[in-house]
Amino acid sequence: MKKRILFVAIVISYLMPTYAQETLKINIEKSEIKWSGEMTFKFYGHYGTIKFSKGEFIKTNNKITGGSFIINMNTIITTDMDNIEANNGLTEHLKHTDFFNVSQFPSSQLTITNVIYNSSTDLKITANLTIKGITKAIHFNAKLNYEKLEMTTKFKIDRTRWGINYNNNIKNKAISDAIGFEVILGL
Repeated sequence: MKKRILFVAIVISYLMPTYAQETLKINIEKSEIKWSGEMTFKFYGHYGTIKFSKGEFIKTNNKITGGSFIINMNTIITTDMDNIEANNGLTEHLKHTDFFNVSQFPSSQLTITNVIYNSSTDLKITANLTIKGITKAIHFNAKLNYEKLEMTTKFKIDRTRWGINYNNNIKNKAISDAIGFEVILGL
């Protein structure tokens, strides 16, 4: 009787598909987020960086199938102006309630919910992005580089969907609703 039970258990486990799942922590020193914001009626804007606090990919059967990444909003900086005081002033304004309200919302999060492989290196990703406590789904394309052990992507969001509603009323200085991101996630 014990041999039959063991045999049935082995057959069932053999017939059941195996899902080898692994967690791959990102290297926050090799990972980066570059942000950019443009003016609506001018050909310039501002840009800078934000750092990750932590993050991890979920790998199932040798493919990236998910992940979660925490962004430290206190690390947002502006890097486009030659004047350090001007960069620092804009950085502090971005941390203010006019924009990201960092004192109340010190972190943001991106959680990958679906991955479609267009090829072994080109992915279409659906993710939930949480900024200022507001979570919205976003979609973007990403590339895997197996030699460098990294994923890269570029995408834009409409900042107003996350309650980032600051707008200067002067037409010449109006800020676009789009925020661009260029992301490298390294292992």
